[in-house]
Amino acid sequence: MKDSEVIHRAAEIIREGGIVAFPTETVYGLGANAFDPLAVARIFEVKRRPLFDPLIIHIARPSDVRKIVLKIPTKAKHLIDRFWPGPLTVVLLKRPEVPDIVTAGLPTVAVRMPDHPLALRLIEEADCPIAAPSANLFGYLSPTTADHVRDQLGDQVDLILDGGPCEVGLESTILSVVEERPVLLRPGGVPLEEIESIIGEVDRALVEEDKPTAPGMLRRHYAPRTPIVLDWCEDNLDFCRGKRIGLLAFQEPKNFLKFDQIEVLSKKGDFREAAASLFSAIRRLDALNLDLILAEAVPEVGLGRAIMDRLRRASHT
Repeated sequence: MKDSEVIHRAAEIIREGGIVAFPTETVYGLGANAFDPLAVARIFEVKRRPLFDPLIIHIARPSDVRKIVLKIPTKAKHLIDRFWPGPLTVVLLKRPEVPDIVTAGLPTVAVRMPDHPLALRLIEEADCPIAAPSANLFGYLSPTTADHVRDQLGDQVDLILDGGPCEVGLESTILSVVEERPVLLRPGGVPLEEIESIIGEVDRALVEEDKPTAPGMLRRHYAPRTPIVLDWCEDNLDFCRGKRIGLLAFQEPKNFLKFDQIEVLSKKGDFREAAASLFSAIRRLDALNLDLILAEAVPEVGLGRAIMDRLRRASHT
């Protein structure tokens, strides 16, 4: 079946109240018509996602944001002009037409325009904004290929659009622009430094536990079955004796410690390559029935900040 035929069928499913998994430049999303509360409710059911965790609405054109939000502050407009389409989500005051199930009852809504041709064609042909979290079971690793979606959700999804591996591999950066001083709610595909170069200094939000104001803000998230240990040192690995251990390394390891399996995110230390490899590398280690995964810390600059955010949430106990 040709791409155009598959997209036509996917758009038809969305219009009829179904759910479709589709690729974006960040991760695969599980989408439904953002203005159809029953369709959105099915996303929560399939993902086993708590209703207090809001969703992101995806649009095909920057002008479509006006269908969803009450107003666009100047700083938000500057960010939209610079980073859309792309891995930046802005949180703004929502219009009354946006169902409360999408925003978890909050007066704000998260919106972005993805930078992937299949995603944009799907939204355009469906002729409605699409609410979509990542296409995985809640709390687990986000999918960066169509096979990842099939492995976790199987036939619970009406259709899976296969667009190949995701280019960015990490979820979008989420920024609240409701107040005069913007707040970083989640680091992601657009580095904070680039945002601050456009609108000035940005505040950092505290991690939420019971009432997140944006997706991906829970302390434990993006977690594999195998425990991940982030805070460790080579001089104190007694807790690893007799166990099968995997290493998640940022670059090629310089030591000669014995590991059962090593996954290198980027041999040359490139943050973009490391981000794109992160979830797939963790999945491969998780499939080996190891006792522990030791993860190396990444410098917290640029995309390194988002990588460390995901590792901390994956390793939280």
